[in-house]
Amino acid sequence: MSNVDRRTILATGALALAGTAAQVGTAAAQVGSKSIFSVGTTTIPIAGETDVFPVRRIYCIGRNYAAHAREMGSDPNREPPFFFQKPTDAIQNVAIGTVGDHPYPSLTKNYHYEVELVAALKSGGTKIPVEQALDHVYGYALGLDMTRRDLQRAMGDEKKPWEIGKSFDRSAVLGPIHPATKTGHFTKGAISLAVNGTVKQNSDLRNMIWNVAEQIAKLSEAFELKAGDIIYSGTPENVGPVVKGDVVLCKLEGLPDMSIRIT
Repeated sequence: MSNVDRRTILATGALALAGTAAQVGTAAAQVGSKSIFSVGTTTIPIAGETDVFPVRRIYCIGRNYAAHAREMGSDPNREPPFFFQKPTDAIQNVAIGTVGDHPYPSLTKNYHYEVELVAALKSGGTKIPVEQALDHVYGYALGLDMTRRDLQRAMGDEKKPWEIGKSFDRSAVLGPIHPATKTGHFTKGAISLAVNGTVKQNSDLRNMIWNVAEQIAKLSEAFELKAGDIIYSGTPENVGPVVKGDVVLCKLEGLPDMSIRIT
């Protein structure tokens, strides 16, 4: 065998060994890898339980009461359901029997309340049939979809995304989740909101254009729903502004009241 052949074999063998070592080193690094910092999991208290509900995604449905759709300039008879999302860390938990301090956010001069029923999912899937949709609901909460209305409208006028008006810190306010095994499923019931004792929103869940089961079915056509997803199911008419010092009281038949103070 020539010296060239020996050198070629030795070099090839060395490269192979080096490649194997690199692969082993990479695998070892992956096995022993860790996050460079921690990111907390957002959770919601469960009424009467020490366990908590971990949140994966927050979905919201727009203009889901006919009168609210009209006040926002839409035709409820022709518009299919549409959805947007908030980040999970937008959640502000409010304990039963308390008045949560809610800071007035930056950039807005027209800050609006929207009281809503919130459904929390324990399982999910894709293309879920309407008649099976409620099987995926773990429980319900009373919530507020707080909105920087001036920013939302400005983005809408420019045909830009709504995030700056909808998806900001503490914009997803809600009370604890109540298991559906205890409350049943909410298909009807009075829902209202008062500011400083004056009722502003007053409707019934039966006035939803798309009920919770239909919302889940429609959402699952576009997304794979999973345990930990929550759905803000839309607000009645007469949304309006709040200012610092205002106290907002939310009511839903079958659930405890939920209240915040704008600070």
